[in-house]
Amino acid sequence: MNDVINQFRLAIKSAGLEPPNEIVDDGAIHRFSTDGKPTHKNGWYILHTDGNAAGVFGDWREGFSQNWCSKADKSMTEADQIAHRERVKAMQRQRDDDLAHRQELAAAFALKRWTAATPCTKHDYLTRKGIQPHGAKIDDDKLLIPMRDTSGSMHSLQTITPDGIKMFMSGGRVKGCYFAIGKPKGALIVCEGFATGASIHECTGHAVAVAFNAGNLEAVALALRNKYPTLKIIIAADDYHQTPNNPGMTKATAAVQATGGILAVPVVKELVA
Repeated sequence: MNDVINQFRLAIKSAGLEPPNEIVDDGAIHRFSTDGKPTHKNGWYILHTDGNAAGVFGDWREGFSQNWCSKADKSMTEADQIAHRERVKAMQRQRDDDLAHRQELAAAFALKRWTAATPCTKHDYLTRKGIQPHGAKIDDDKLLIPMRDTSGSMHSLQTITPDGIKMFMSGGRVKGCYFAIGKPKGALIVCEGFATGASIHECTGHAVAVAFNAGNLEAVALALRNKYPTLKIIIAADDYHQTPNNPGMTKATAAVQATGGILAVPVVKELVA
């Protein structure tokens, strides 16, 4: 039993996620931190060890999932393979149902929190970045940035502290959600962060869609391409040239290829270090 669990733990680690200290093989969904921070419960897994041991795991925030089996396909009988595929489908349905429920609860809480918040007129983070609030609100000392889909429905919130710590709501949908600044007139720029988006809009006057992270650029750009089929879409990449595989440029390039957009690399100057 321990060997199977250790194999599953190794598969999680090999996928680039930090596995939990304890793995429970009860066929239920379990959440865990993928980066070692206890409050970040965006990792998840399901593991069955009866029969041919099998499981699935992934990262809610990145929209990533991977199947795992203790046996290779070639070592299983045809009946075993069919049973394994059916088990994987059942686990995926279980994951999808759980995700939908979590996102529904998060969306309701986000709307309630947003409605009760105060319109922002000033905030230390905005002052440091030299940008305007563009419709953001404040709850206590945190800046609230709404995350909406192309229909305008709110799904989640990003919070930003005065010193720039950014957090997403637990369970909230990220994929395909964005924060809009300005109204499109001929061109629409999709970028990662709120401060970058505000700076781009204030410098160019063009409408901006803030995708919140590199992994969400393509989903947001595709959603906006469907909404505005004739609009020029520009993907403003963050150039992480010191990071392996440069995810900012890699994800931005993928978004450009998926939408037929234009790639741009803005240079944003910090006013205060």
